[in-house]
Amino acid sequence: MKFRFTDEQRMLQEGAERFLSEHSPIEVARQAAMLPGGVDLALWARITEELGWQAIPVAESHGGLGLGLVELVVLLEATGACLSPTPFYATALSALALGTVSESDGQQHLLKSIAEGTIVAFAHTAAQPEWGPSGVAVSAMPSGDRWCLNGSARFVMCGAVAEYLLVAALFEDQKIMLFSVPSTHDGLSVSHRIALDQTRSMADLYLQDVVVDGAALLAVDWAEALANVLDIARIMVAAEQVGCAQRALDMTVDYVAERVQFGRTIASFQAVKHKAADMMLKVESARSLLYYAACTADSWMRGTERRGVLREAAAMVASSAGDTAFFVAGTGIQLHGGVGITEEYDIQLYFKRARALEAYLGRPDESREVIAAALLDTSEAGIHAA
Repeated sequence: MKFRFTDEQRMLQEGAERFLSEHSPIEVARQAAMLPGGVDLALWARITEELGWQAIPVAESHGGLGLGLVELVVLLEATGACLSPTPFYATALSALALGTVSESDGQQHLLKSIAEGTIVAFAHTAAQPEWGPSGVAVSAMPSGDRWCLNGSARFVMCGAVAEYLLVAALFEDQKIMLFSVPSTHDGLSVSHRIALDQTRSMADLYLQDVVVDGAALLAVDWAEALANVLDIARIMVAAEQVGCAQRALDMTVDYVAERVQFGRTIASFQAVKHKAADMMLKVESARSLLYYAACTADSWMRGTERRGVLREAAAMVASSAGDTAFFVAGTGIQLHGGVGITEEYDIQLYFKRARALEAYLGRPDESREVIAAALLDTSEAGIHAA
């Protein structure tokens, strides 16, 4: 596959990098980590009003721009590079999830709201035993013409600042349903989660006898669609990991070019050069897989690619990008020396982000298991199935 940006995609990339370098330097991420919800809402307001990034995954019929995953990946790589504390990933994923359900008043309302800048978070799992459909820990029971939701979800991205939550719930006959619940609904509580990476907003969601009307039900028998959405989410996370790795590489190269030892910069040492070369090779390899996976996802969403190919591409880039971000940030810490892990230096923030994202939505070794299953048993993995 030969890939190159269109003129519009190149302009989008350059505009995003300019905006984020000016308005979202690393100091902004440090400051946002101290906020109750971990999100810079003022920065998000500027993005929605001036740039319209939130409208990219929303169809034009709902007030959006109707662009694809490649455009999202371009922006997510840029936001990952500066650890930008915005709900861009969360709202984009919610919009893509809504795109898998049948049209209804509730779905149209949420998509139009996202296009206007409303924050919507996706709550789908307790991450036990895994991140997929079997990890859903919210139950749905019918109550007349309404539904009663009970349970919890963990690691809800930007859940503490969301106005609406998309909640995946398990019905008694093992069907997964998707509900829309306002964050202020009675019986629903959201708590900001203090995690290793404090520059990324996470929350835990608890539902106790949350009664919603039938209009809140967006999808029935949604397990297969959930698996598809999570594969696309893994590609989106990989974009942030590639951006994180690239910035960790850049700041490490800058540091070794200035650090003097034994009368010369340590960048002149052969061992340091080898380390930097390994870091660059991993970043470029992961980036190549990233844009292959994004193109594959766009083809799948247009109906011109098989679901199994999407799953394979998502597993490949999740494995590569997860390993790359952790390796590059970890090597950057080593080349900074003992000071690299201290609060004063920014490289430790990228190390924490890389470590946290490595486990989010499944570890790299779990993604390699998906690829192995595809190679060893195509009937099970569905790589070559329609």
